[in-house]
Amino acid sequence: MTLPRLMVAAPASGHGKTTVATGLMAALARAGYTVSGHKVGPDYIDPGYHALATGRPGRNLDPHLVDEERLVPLLLHGAAGADLAVVEGVMGLYDGQIGGDGFASTAHVAAVTRTPVVLVVDISSASRTVAATIHGLRTWAQPPVDVVGVILNKAGSARHAAEVVRSIGDQLPVLGILQRDDGIEAPSRHLGLVPAAERGDAAAALDRLAGQIAERVDLEAVVRLASAAPDLHERPWDAAAGVVQWRTAADGPSGRPRVTGLPGRGARIAVAAGRAFTFRYAETVELLEAAGAEVLDLDPLTDRRLPEGTTGLYLGGGFPEMHALDLAANEQLLDDIRGAVQRGLPTVAECAGLLYLCRTVAGPSGQPAHMVGAIGADAAMAPRLTLSYRTARAVGHDLLSRPGEQVTGHEFHRTGLLGDPGGRPAWWLDGPDGPLPAGVATRTLHASYLHVHWAGHPHLAARFAEAAAAAVPVTAALR
Repeated sequence: MTLPRLMVAAPASGHGKTTVATGLMAALARAGYTVSGHKVGPDYIDPGYHALATGRPGRNLDPHLVDEERLVPLLLHGAAGADLAVVEGVMGLYDGQIGGDGFASTAHVAAVTRTPVVLVVDISSASRTVAATIHGLRTWAQPPVDVVGVILNKAGSARHAAEVVRSIGDQLPVLGILQRDDGIEAPSRHLGLVPAAERGDAAAALDRLAGQIAERVDLEAVVRLASAAPDLHERPWDAAAGVVQWRTAADGPSGRPRVTGLPGRGARIAVAAGRAFTFRYAETVELLEAAGAEVLDLDPLTDRRLPEGTTGLYLGGGFPEMHALDLAANEQLLDDIRGAVQRGLPTVAECAGLLYLCRTVAGPSGQPAHMVGAIGADAAMAPRLTLSYRTARAVGHDLLSRPGEQVTGHEFHRTGLLGDPGGRPAWWLDGPDGPLPAGVATRTLHASYLHVHWAGHPHLAARFAEAAAAAVPVTAALR
């Protein structure tokens, strides 16, 4: 398949990858192109800005979460119908999983997907040395990547920029020069950028950024370079195929294959959304729908009740600690969810969802706010950020897993549980001193800090949908 595409990379974090990648997406979209936005790594905040820029779901490409062989299929799936794809890298070009020799780095994903690379380089504190940095990035090649252009960011003056351009010479085409402008930087807090969904000024800031990129970057040259990307020969990822693969495999102690029907037919799964729950991978919903489930949006900040007929609940990632008092004020929904979970409503809670199901959550102010109370623990801000890839092994037979099954995931949080949540852990996590118990799981509940990309583990979606299809619906009589 022919897919014009470019990877936006940098020597290190802080050079402006997100700003430039998002601005390119927005500028190209405003120029009439249909653009598909992608992000290397597990991050869920940047794809929110990509979605705002392109009008399409932001997608992630992460070999740890989904394995190498799914990277190109997921890229093709996400870019279906697009004129070109822009992929934002992660950290420095060659920085990946610690101890993994560049595994899951921008260069790794660029090499697997055969995607040409455009460098974004912050030149605010250097001039001729920028050329040496670019030369090193182009020639170190571990793994080999095709660096095809550079955008210079945070130039101090026209004279400064000219010195850098002269030093680069004919190494690479300079596609654009951006001046220092703090007004286009997104605000940050304890987990990085503030999500686009929480910013009332996000659309206006993006319009300004798109205008600056269109004025200062040669978009025609960008499109030419993207169009020179080699063809891809893999097939696009298909959610239904993942469900079928699980359905025809042995699952459970009987060993009998599941061969008929969609496992989630008739299920109605409420999925948390809104400003407090800004993260879920787009493929999560696609897998649930492919399994036959109807997916319903639920905003825990504004919706007063679970949707009538709900048979499953998915609480993904986000920032309940930043919205704890507003979540606590929605007492009717808290009561609704507490009763439903206690009655056995199939419920999956990842990270923010885990916090929401606790008794209380204390945000940066330290003031505890009452949450659902379905899990017997409290949560509060932690002194350090937890950011790590994980390999997890299932503890027992529960809503999502079977004993000993292994999944890959990641943790990204600045909170911690106070006290033991009780019950059987959801996972054993790999740790430097041996396996660590994490979360809590039963036949109807699976809650932990671990984020799992279900495209890499479609059996999780299929089992959840199947359990939801068999569950008693939430009705007015049961509230």
